[in-house]
Amino acid sequence: MKSKRKLTLYIALASLVIFLTWGMVEPYTIDVEKEEAIIPNLPKSWEGKKIIALADFQVGMWLDNARNMEGIVDRVIERKPDAVVLLGDYVYHSVNDHQSEMEKVQSYLKPLTDEDIPVYAVLGNHDYNMSARKVKANMDTAERVKEKLREIDIEILHNRSVSLETENSEEALYITGIGARWPEKDNISLAFEDLADEEARFVIMHNPETFDDIPQRDAPTAVAGHTHGGQIRIPFTPHWSWKNLITKGEAHVDGWTKEGYGNEENNLYVNRGVGVSIIPIRFNNPPEITEFHLSGKD
Repeated sequence: MKSKRKLTLYIALASLVIFLTWGMVEPYTIDVEKEEAIIPNLPKSWEGKKIIALADFQVGMWLDNARNMEGIVDRVIERKPDAVVLLGDYVYHSVNDHQSEMEKVQSYLKPLTDEDIPVYAVLGNHDYNMSARKVKANMDTAERVKEKLREIDIEILHNRSVSLETENSEEALYITGIGARWPEKDNISLAFEDLADEEARFVIMHNPETFDDIPQRDAPTAVAGHTHGGQIRIPFTPHWSWKNLITKGEAHVDGWTKEGYGNEENNLYVNRGVGVSIIPIRFNNPPEITEFHLSGKD
C-alpha cells in the first residue's frame, strides 16, 4: 500500500514539474493559424489577400514573454500580409511605469509600419488600466496608448470603419473597429454608421462579448482577443480550459465560435493572444498569429 502511495506521489510530482517547466517555455513559442475569412461582396481585387491578427501583448506583467514580440513581428512581416489588425491589451494593467512599457510596445510594432503594412488597432480593458469589469477606467492611460500607437502610424479604429483599397482597384474592403467592452466604449451602431449594408467588411474588437450585440449580417467575419485561449488547456480537449469552470454559460475562448453564438450570419474567431496574464504560464495553448485568407465565396 505504501509503495502505491509513493508511486502516486512520484507521478503527481513529476506531472507538476512537467506542467510548470513546459508552462514557462510555451509562452515563447508561436503558432500560425491559417483561417478562411468569408466576406460577402468582397471585391475581386481582395480575393485571396491576407489579414493578420495579433492580440493581448500584456507587456510589463511579471515574468512576461515580451521579448518574444520581436520574433513574432518578424514572423508577421515574413508572411507579407496586406494588413495587420491589433486587438488590444498592449500593456499590463498594474505596471509602475506605463509610459516606458508603452514605448517598448512602440519599438516592437514599428517594423510593421516601416514595411508600409497598413496596421489598425482597437483598445482592450488593460489599455484603460482595468483588471476587472468593476474597476474604474483610466482615460489618461487609454489616451496614452492611442497617442503612442499613432506616433508609429498605426490607425486607431474606435467605433468607426475605414476603407482599404488595392493598387489595382478602387473597390474597397472596410475594416470596422469596435471599442472596449469593460469601460463601456463599444458603441456598435456608431462603428457601422457609415457602412452601407452591401459593403464588404472585416470586423475587429477586443472582447468576444461585444460580438453578441452586433446586428444580423453586420459581421460576417469578426475577430476578437481578450481570453488568451484560457492560457491553460487540458490536453485532448481542444477548446476546454479553466475558464469553462468560472464562466456562466458557454466560454468562447479560442477559434471559431459555435453556431448559435451571436446573431444570424455573423461569425466570430477568437485569437489566443500573444502574452500572459495573472501567471506567466501557458499550457497546451501557445501564443497565436492568426492569418486570415479572404474569400468572397458563399
